[in-house]
Amino acid sequence: MISLSLDPSAAKYLIKAKIKVDGTVDRSDVIGAIFGQTEGLIGEELDLRDLQKSTRIGRIEVEIRHNQGKSEGELTLTSALEKVETALIAAGIESVDRIGPCKAEIKVEKVEDIRISRRKRVVERAKEILAEMIKQSREEMPDLVEEIRQSVQVEEIIYYGPDRLPAGPNIEKSDAIIVVEGRNDVINLLKHGIKNAIAVEGTSISQTIIDLCNEKIATAFVDGDRGGELVLRELLQVADIDFVARAPPTREVEELPYKLIMKALKNKVPAEQYKEGLGLKKEERKKKESKLGEYEKIFEEIRGKHLAVFLNDKKEEIKRIETGKIVEEIPKEKPSIIIFDGVVTQRLVDSAYENNVKTIVATARGEVAKIPRSIKIITEKQAE
Repeated sequence: MISLSLDPSAAKYLIKAKIKVDGTVDRSDVIGAIFGQTEGLIGEELDLRDLQKSTRIGRIEVEIRHNQGKSEGELTLTSALEKVETALIAAGIESVDRIGPCKAEIKVEKVEDIRISRRKRVVERAKEILAEMIKQSREEMPDLVEEIRQSVQVEEIIYYGPDRLPAGPNIEKSDAIIVVEGRNDVINLLKHGIKNAIAVEGTSISQTIIDLCNEKIATAFVDGDRGGELVLRELLQVADIDFVARAPPTREVEELPYKLIMKALKNKVPAEQYKEGLGLKKEERKKKESKLGEYEKIFEEIRGKHLAVFLNDKKEEIKRIETGKIVEEIPKEKPSIIIFDGVVTQRLVDSAYENNVKTIVATARGEVAKIPRSIKIITEKQAE
């Protein structure tokens, strides 16, 4: 307890002492004995009464208890004096050996530097406050970041086709698409940077989805529950799905974290293989000859080998090159027909037109805005 007679901000030290008296005495007896027996003991400049009047020391606080004819208790005294003067005051108090008629002992237990003690309390409290701030920051910031991120993802959603199906912004320009069940699935994929997803929005598959699957490489990515299986069965029956990916059992695509999304897409399986696993009757493929015709044999030879074959106008082979060199080789070889396992681009079409190419046979067609009438494009996608 710090005395009210001394401004706590001015106090430097706190003297704490134990009191033992062979007799029954009161608080006033103890204080009187201290003033009386220290008077003139340590010099006039350190007289307790004068120091107290000038508020250089505080009021002497005494707590006393009685037990079987004896008294004991504690004494505290605040000091605004320097270290040496405070030590002399403490020693002077300790010199008191009688209180009233009774033999007594006052033992100074501790002279505490109040500033250090206060500083320790401030530091400890600061640690508690900082820990609480860090805890709140960890709890609140991820939520804030997630809120902002989700807001951005929602703004990125487009509504594609006459059915206005929820989709990512890259759905039209991408060569491959991911077909999911609902809008929340699209949002979750957007959140993790996947912008070529489109939702079927129900088990009834719209013409928009069917047309997209005919034009692009399509992966069906559905929930790992019964509902996801029903959507998948319908998709496999009416749309040209190339690959199938499933969320883990009982999990939904809309709730999957990034790692599980990537794992599911990485482990996708060919649609035909999945059909066999479901026990569905495998539909016979339409004859590729109806579209690829005489080019089918050459196409199958180069499938997966990243090669292109140039034919002349008599359909004789001129050269085989890497698919990455098609555009630069066209002006040199002047082929009439180009067959390759890859995606037709606008750049390829433009180069072919400038060099009088008549036919391009490929795996799929990318984002080609303008196709000259003089060029015929045949893709495997259309042939299936």
